[in-house]
Amino acid sequence: QVQVVESGGGLVQPGGSLRLSCTTSGSIFSINAMGWYRQAPGKQREFIADITTDGTTDYHYTVKGRFTISRDNTNNMVFLQMESLKLEDTAVYYCAAKGVRTEGTNYKADYWGRGTQVTVSS
Repeated sequence: QVQVVESGGGLVQPGGSLRLSCTTSGSIFSINAMGWYRQAPGKQREFIADITTDGTTDYHYTVKGRFTISRDNTNNMVFLQMESLKLEDTAVYYCAAKGVRTEGTNYKADYWGRGTQVTVSS
């Protein structure tokens, strides 16, 4: 069984910074991409950023230039450095491990964490 766990959320003032971390565990053979999503109250979950094994990144236009995604392929971890945070960045942030192949199988699946709360408030 693959587990995905986020950490690093918290309360920050507008203009501040936070760094989110995501760890994975289980019998993982490979992961195609790892990404971050968020869901604000009353809104649908939205894509924020993702990164492939070769380091190719993609960002939602609302965070491009403020957020930076990075990945530790050896330890199957992903990070999200968030700068210049705005009130509208308040949300639960979810980590996703996408296209995960577990050892001994050819089956791939996506796995999600339970989220970490980020609150931007003065």
